[in-house]
Amino acid sequence: MSTLQMIEAAAERLRGHVRETPILTSPFLDEIAGRRVLVKPECLQHTGSFKFRGAWSAISALSEAERSRGVIAFSSGNHAQGVAHAAARHGIASVIIMPSDAPQLKINNTRALGGEVVLYDRATESREEIGEALAAERGLTLIRPYDEPQVIAGQGTTGLEIARQAADLGVEQADVLVCCGGGGLTSGIALALEEHAPGLRPRPCEPEGFDDVKRSLATGQIQSNAATSGNICDAILTPQPGDITFPILNRLCGPGLSVSEDEAMHAMALAFLRLKIVLEPGGAVSLASALFRRDEIEGDAVIVVASGGNTDPDVFVKALEFLT
Repeated sequence: MSTLQMIEAAAERLRGHVRETPILTSPFLDEIAGRRVLVKPECLQHTGSFKFRGAWSAISALSEAERSRGVIAFSSGNHAQGVAHAAARHGIASVIIMPSDAPQLKINNTRALGGEVVLYDRATESREEIGEALAAERGLTLIRPYDEPQVIAGQGTTGLEIARQAADLGVEQADVLVCCGGGGLTSGIALALEEHAPGLRPRPCEPEGFDDVKRSLATGQIQSNAATSGNICDAILTPQPGDITFPILNRLCGPGLSVSEDEAMHAMALAFLRLKIVLEPGGAVSLASALFRRDEIEGDAVIVVASGGNTDPDVFVKALEFLT
């Protein structure tokens, strides 16, 4: 299991290798949300998302023998890029299994960062089965995207930063909205905040129709999505919460939130206009929740983890149409 001690150890290994992302604010967003909105833009992290944290944590924790054989990962794009880049910086090989319908930008970037890309059909094939078979065949170490203790620990360093930054801003009580797929980022943040900022309550944010974590929290049992594709928020489409992440989420998180595709796109446009940052749809659902689910949020301030910004240009152009 990931623990606070693992997160703090990961923070030491990540020091000098990851960016401490800032907190951004805008009075225009505050007005829409009806409270202070504090945005942590992990879209500014290496490879354009928080995933580099978990990738570096997991790879840096491997033995020299394990690293020498290389690593393998499965991802719709952000974990892919994080692992490819972290592996390259460690001087080792990486094989990345990606859905064929992933944004072309993410596929191209993963290859450019040094990853060997293997494509699959997410509607008919299991990335887990493909990954486990290739790992066994080539002797690679599988770096899972969220249900992996060292990955969770790396993502949890985001929570350590939030705790310090919120304290500096005088925020002791707030909901912390986190874009959530399998729950690696949300559970890591939750573990960090439990000790360092117990007044900050993590809440997972998801696309409508793919809100397995929200439903799982409501029932106390893991719920699955009926489909694994068919939503523009590709970065956070997973079948269900992880076996490792869900108990953490169930113990430490507040109720989940969900938003429509249009609301995610609108949030992308507002993030660009008011904060001057680029978000992808899946990385904008937390901001969309803060802006468009204001009645479901408590307190005078809300903290938003904008988790990634790897969007194709044509999607970004469509998002900007929400400003007209």
